[in-house]
Amino acid sequence: MSANRPLSPHLQVYRLPLTGLVSITHRMTGVFLSMGLVLFVYVLFAIAAGENAYLAMQAFMSFWLFKLVYWGFIYALFFHLVHGIRHLIWDVGKTFERATLDKFAVYELACSASLTLLTFIVS
Repeated sequence: MSANRPLSPHLQVYRLPLTGLVSITHRMTGVFLSMGLVLFVYVLFAIAAGENAYLAMQAFMSFWLFKLVYWGFIYALFFHLVHGIRHLIWDVGKTFERATLDKFAVYELACSASLTLLTFIVS
């Protein structure tokens, strides 16, 4: 057994396919959405607690960092939705060919980005 043999797959050589990156992103957006529910509950609590709590929440949420988190949450929501639709398509046994997998992954990313941009323009 050679001591110079690389690990398989070697991390410096192996490139994760687009479908793998989309799958990992889907899991990450699911976690992000779960964490975002805490923020959503905070907003609901501020609404229920009265005017002073609501004004404090608005001041807290007006910082640029929370606006960035808000738009990240919206992107995660749309990405998770579009990927869920892709899973429904897979459930009926469609789009499992290699070229189709990559094509639909690009469609998925473009659609979720477009929906987020459309939401930004409309709001």
